[in-house]
Parts: sequence; C-alpha cells; structure tokens
Amino acid sequence: MSLLKKFAGETIIYGLGSILPRILNFGMTFLLTWVLGQGEFGQFGNMYAFTALILVFFTYGMETALFRFGSKEGQIEKVFSTAAISLLVTTIIFTLLLWPFSDVIAVFLEQPDDGRFIKWFILITAFDALSSLPFAKLRLENRPIRFALIKVLSVIFNITLVLFFLIVCPFLIKNGMEWFGVLYDEDKKLDYIFLANLAASGGVFLILFRKFFSFKWQFDKQLWFRMITYALPLIVVGFAGVINRQLDRIFLTKLLPINVLEQTGVYHASVKIAVLMSLFITAFNYAAEPFFFKNANREDSKPIYAQIAQAFSVVGSLVFLGIMLYMDLIQNLLGKDFRSGLHVVPVMLLAYFGLGIFYNFSIWYKLTDRTRIGAYISVGGALITIIVNIIFIPKIGIIAPAYAALTCYTFMAVTSYVIGKKYYPIDYPIGKMFTYIIVAVVVFGLSEIIRPYLGGNIFKILVVNTLLFIGYLGTLYLFEKKTINQMMK
Repeated sequence: MSLLKKFAGETIIYGLGSILPRILNFGMTFLLTWVLGQGEFGQFGNMYAFTALILVFFTYGMETALFRFGSKEGQIEKVFSTAAISLLVTTIIFTLLLWPFSDVIAVFLEQPDDGRFIKWFILITAFDALSSLPFAKLRLENRPIRFALIKVLSVIFNITLVLFFLIVCPFLIKNGMEWFGVLYDEDKKLDYIFLANLAASGGVFLILFRKFFSFKWQFDKQLWFRMITYALPLIVVGFAGVINRQLDRIFLTKLLPINVLEQTGVYHASVKIAVLMSLFITAFNYAAEPFFFKNANREDSKPIYAQIAQAFSVVGSLVFLGIMLYMDLIQNLLGKDFRSGLHVVPVMLLAYFGLGIFYNFSIWYKLTDRTRIGAYISVGGALITIIVNIIFIPKIGIIAPAYAALTCYTFMAVTSYVIGKKYYPIDYPIGKMFTYIIVAVVVFGLSEIIRPYLGGNIFKILVVNTLLFIGYLGTLYLFEKKTINQMMK
C-alpha cells in the first residue's frame, strides 16, 4: 500500500473518530437552537471557548512532544511514562489553582450566576487533558479504530443524556408522568447539557484509565527537559490558536454594544455550519501529524507532503462549494431565531480553509525542532485577530470575527510557507492549490448572481446549484485528471 493511500485510509478512520462525533455534536447543536434561547446559546458558546483556552495550558503540547520523541525506535514507553507523570501532576495543580476563582471567571464571562458551570468545566478540562496522552499514543501506535470507537461511544453517551433530559423528560411530564419532574427543571437546561458533557469526559478517562497508568513509573528528567523545551512554544501556538478559533465568542461578549449574549448566540450557531470545514481539517490533522513525523526520514517524504497538501486543497474547495450551494437546505437545521447570522458562514469557511493550508505549510517547524518560530507566527496571527476584533466588532457586529479569522489564517499560512522555504523547502503546487478555492468562490458568486432571476423558487435554485457543482467537479477532473488518478491509486 502506498504511503499516500495509507494516509488517506487513516484520515478516513480518524474522520470516523473525530468527524462522526463532531457531526453528532453538530446535529445536537442545531437541536439546541430549537430548545435554547439566544442568550442561553450565547452562554453555551462562551463556556466551550473558556474550556478550549484552559485546555491549552493543561496539555502544554505534550501530545506533539510524544509524537516527536516517541516515534523513535524503542522510545515510546519511556517517553509516554515521563509525559504521563508530568501531565498528571500539572493537571492536579492547575485544577486546584483554578477552582477557587470560578465565580471571578464567571463574572468576567458576563455570567455572574454561573460559577458552578466554571467548576464543572474545570473538571471536564482535567479529564480531557488526562485522556489526551492515551489518545495520542493510540495515534502513534497506528490504532485509529480503537481511537475512533472510544470517541464515538463518548459522544453517543453524551447526546443520549442530553436528549433524555431535554426531550424525553419534558415529553413524559407533559403526558401525565409528573414524577419525572423530580429529575427535570425547565430553568436548568444548560445544567443538564454541561453535566452530560462532564459525565462523558469522565467516562472516557475511565475507559483510558488502564492505558494511562499502564507504564513503568519512570521519570527521565533529562528527557522531560528536552520534551518541555520542545513543547513550551507550542503552548503559545495553542493559545494563539484558541484566540483565533474560540475567543471570538468572548470578544463579542465584551465588545458588542447591545444584545450581547443574544447576538453571540446567533454568531455561535451560524459558525457551527462552517464547522463542517473544520471537521474535515480536524480529521486531516489527526492523521497528518503522526504521519509526517514517522515518514520524515524517507527520501521521497517532501514530494508526498506536497501531494497531500494538494489533495487537501481539492477536498477543501469541494467542501466550501458544497456547503454554500446547498445553504438553502442546511439553514433549516438552525432554529428560525438563529438564521440572521448566515452571512458569516462563507467567510468562516474560507478562514477554516486557510487554517488547513497553514497546517500543511507549518509541519516544517515541528520536524526541525523550531517550534519557537511557530510560536512567533501564531502570536502574529493572534495579534491580528485581537486588533481586527477590537476595531471592527463595535462597527460591523458579528461578521467582524469571521474577517479577523480569515485575515489571521491567511497571514499565518503565507508566513509559514515563506519561512519554511528556508528551513525545510517543499515544492508545493501553490498555483494549483489556490486556483481550486478561487474557482470555487467564483462558482458560488455565479450562483448568487443567478439567484434573483429564479424568483426565490427553492427547487430551481437547487437544480441550478447542482449543475454548477457538477460543472465544477467536471472541470476539476478535466484539468487535474492525471493528478487525481494518481491520488486515487
């Protein structure tokens, strides 16, 4: 089996482990737009942005350090043992440090009565951090099926609990089973959602408990120092990434002039549609990171990395166009109160595409142990995000974070490509890669030009858009037939 074919297969399996759970969560999120109000949905988005932020510090790049040092022959057990002991100690310390400040954090998030939520999410983050190393080890050991199975079961358990409390309990109470009122309170919907998440995260850690502690208790100080030196810049990278991907909700909460939580909720719901692109990127990254490390010493590694980047661009352009041409159907997943933010979606899709390109272009600083440069690039992107949001959110509202993300990821991708040419030159087919997405944007623009002449008839719109999509596919295959056939083989 060729390396590219193996990579594609692992991406599909990791997709089942990362995309399928997220698709389930994706569907659950849309259900919540029918159950929660705009303000509650704003709180929902804020809590997960907070979790993404502190998770960076709880894990401090140990996953990538495990890939870097554990991929050497015979080193994985010693590296995993050192990393696991380090992560266990720091998780306990961070949890104890944050716990007393839960009410202060809740006030900062404009949710002064929700200190209990902060405590629950500190525990969720602790469980997720401790689970991250066993999951990384499964990826390094090429065990994507077990990885996928645990991820999927966790989300199914989470969703089952949420559906029981938000759908089943009210239905049973309404149909005469009042004693279910002991379990259900109409005013505590968010409590049930967050407690279900806590139960699922705790359950995953219990499943992985044996794997987490299945090592000889040996802590190699010299190895740990090398790992932490390598990983610490990744905290900056991760923190900048959270600013770029998650803190837009908090920026909106602090900078919008009116209807803060309501508009934040509308934005969060609309961005969830663009997350379809992010799901593809996540599956790609799960497979790509260990793959790149394991094959870095091959003579043909660089041409393979270039071909992977080109394949990513092809699929990414199709994802963008597929979502935008069928938005008339996809928008119905959202509650009617949340559809006013759909203008955010195309910009965020392009932003996520740029993020995926950055993931391809940035592998050089991990392979060459120049994570410090990666941190500088990420900080530059984060500064762009912060400045654009501060200046433009008060002026143009919820579209500002989308433009901030697009500007940020474009800067990071271009900068990483230019610097990477010096330290780890790869001959990426840049012209072709960006032609794919540019043509996809043009096709979407053509659809929008034609739309007014179709009289708002959804059937006609879908027929025209389907023909446009088929036309794009045909043109893509016509001009890239040789490359696509080679990828397929």
